[in-house]
Amino acid sequence: MRYRLTFIAGLATGYVLGARAGRERYEQLRKAAQRVSQNPAVRNTAESAALTGREAASKAFGTVSAKVGDRLPTSVTDRVRSLREQRGSDEDDWGTSNT
Repeated sequence: MRYRLTFIAGLATGYVLGARAGRERYEQLRKAAQRVSQNPAVRNTAESAALTGREAASKAFGTVSAKVGDRLPTSVTDRVRSLREQRGSDEDDWGTSNT
């Protein structure tokens, strides 16, 4: 699905940049894209995908930590542990810009 969306976005970008239809067609495309992006169903789907991605990243982090945690240098392990303690136990800051 991701590759299909990437292809469609690339196709649309190529059309807009290469179109010879002029400014009017560009404005029509821009307004259509804006309507799609403001659609509540599209927003809900994007938020759901982001949440699913965060959950998958958390699971992957746990799995990787369990498998390679004892192989890391103690300085790295101590730093990660201190960052976890500072952050708190249930906070999830994936995808935020407050870092």
